[in-house]
Amino acid sequence: MAAPRISRSTSSASSLTFDDYSLYSNLSEDELLQLAIERSLTDTHISLFVTGSGKRMVAYRRHDGSLVHFCPEPEEEEPLFKAIREGDASRVKVLVMCPATNLMLPSKPGWLAVHQAAWFGKETCLRMLLSQPGMINKRTERGETALLVAVSREHLECVEVLLGRGADPDIPNYDKETPLYKCERSNPAIVALLLNHGVVVNTRCIQGWTALQEAVGQNNVEICEMLLKAGAKHNISNMYGITPLFTAAQSGQLATLRFLLKHADINSQAADGATPLYEATKNGHEQIVELLISQNADANKPGKRGLLPLHIAAQRGSDIVSMLIPVTSKARVRRTGISPLHMAVERNRDDVLETLIEAGFDVNAQLSEEQSQLYEDRRSTALYFAVINNNINAVRMLLAAGADPNLDVFKPLMVAARQGCIQTVTLLVEHGADINATIPTHPTTFPAVYMFSMKYLPMFKYLLDHGGHALSCFDCTYGSRPHPPIKTFCEMISVPSICRWAGPIIDVLLDYVGHVTLCSRLMEHLDSYSEWSSIKEKAPPRPLLHLCRLQILQLVGRRRLKKLPLPGGLIRFL
Repeated sequence: MAAPRISRSTSSASSLTFDDYSLYSNLSEDELLQLAIERSLTDTHISLFVTGSGKRMVAYRRHDGSLVHFCPEPEEEEPLFKAIREGDASRVKVLVMCPATNLMLPSKPGWLAVHQAAWFGKETCLRMLLSQPGMINKRTERGETALLVAVSREHLECVEVLLGRGADPDIPNYDKETPLYKCERSNPAIVALLLNHGVVVNTRCIQGWTALQEAVGQNNVEICEMLLKAGAKHNISNMYGITPLFTAAQSGQLATLRFLLKHADINSQAADGATPLYEATKNGHEQIVELLISQNADANKPGKRGLLPLHIAAQRGSDIVSMLIPVTSKARVRRTGISPLHMAVERNRDDVLETLIEAGFDVNAQLSEEQSQLYEDRRSTALYFAVINNNINAVRMLLAAGADPNLDVFKPLMVAARQGCIQTVTLLVEHGADINATIPTHPTTFPAVYMFSMKYLPMFKYLLDHGGHALSCFDCTYGSRPHPPIKTFCEMISVPSICRWAGPIIDVLLDYVGHVTLCSRLMEHLDSYSEWSSIKEKAPPRPLLHLCRLQILQLVGRRRLKKLPLPGGLIRFL
């Protein structure tokens, strides 16, 4: 093997055993590894084999045939290619003049001596090689000419030599990339050379990109200007419908964007309908957005999904929102079927939400039917998004701005109760959430929010204290007869996940009703645990004091009751 050895003789190293730890304490990890390899190869024999792909390999085996190590067979560099790499012009000259030297023989598939010289920028060697006819436009296995190789490596002198000897500047590689296209490392001198030799400036690569788009991507105004003067078209789009102007906005290239705005349509759209402003917003390029708006870019052109740049900015949570608000039509926003408020709240962008509210966006704007269908729960308001995200700060801001908590089919209050968030429940109830609402698609004979709050007794009691109907929970027409599986309270309380709390739930409810009759289903639950048997004593006849309390509460109302000039203890009792 041609691997480097550690700085001690092989014989002395091989006489040591690995038990002699002290002898290796001063060796590095690399030296220890090399020593282990050398020892493993001691008393081995070498064999050559060829893989299925034709690659020659070397195998090291022990005498018993077990494999120790295998690797590619070392390749010896051809003398001509070695001389070119080292820049040995005299040696190259001798080899070129030698009749036995075949300049058309590659060192690896398609790689000729002329490509080697162009790659390493050996101008003198290149001149000697080009003295032989038929070399100049030969291509590698990737379709690269020596000119394209020299351009990609930015070897100006080699480019001059090749063009001077008649190299074709328009031969592309197999990706259809020409030498002009490959000037992507911002070398104006090479671009000027190619243009002076009549290169075609609007040739497109396999993805439809032109040299101008590549220069824009490098933010090189000088090269862009050279290309436009040479006839480059600024409105040629690639396979995605993207023009150079769009590329500048998308990649945040301020200098080239400012230059192209003198020539191109600021509101040009890509294949998916996106404008430069839309794309700059999506990528968070604030300076680009500011420039485009100052040049009257249309902020009301939607992308393929129907969203405006403002929607995208609200979703990203950037300062771009403040730039876009003054130039975005609220009527156009309404036609999209979704408000920027929805986008901001869905991603918990509280700062953006506050900005949009201050700008006067409607906090009660609802999703269009088409947008609502994208969600399984058919949500429609920004408040619903805030509640389901458990974003209490957003809930508070929306309610303070006038959000109606009763617009969604599945009420935000039910979502908050299901999540067990008493803080959100309190906020919603204080702002008029309908505690007694039902779900149209799943009707019940009792307030639907109870289904989600019965396991949280303090929350359940809070809802009852603030107007939740308790009497409907005992409204069972089946009495002592068998109960069919319908959505009555007594059946709902019988599901396995809730029945373990049936006794305390019935106990709480009885505090909010007068004379009621417990159906057979409720009695069955109360009889299931001996500790619950005392709850049945609350059934009729109810004490007069309890009935009076309920009557006063019904006549006065809960909100007015708290304002009466009565002792605190009496108000709490009522």
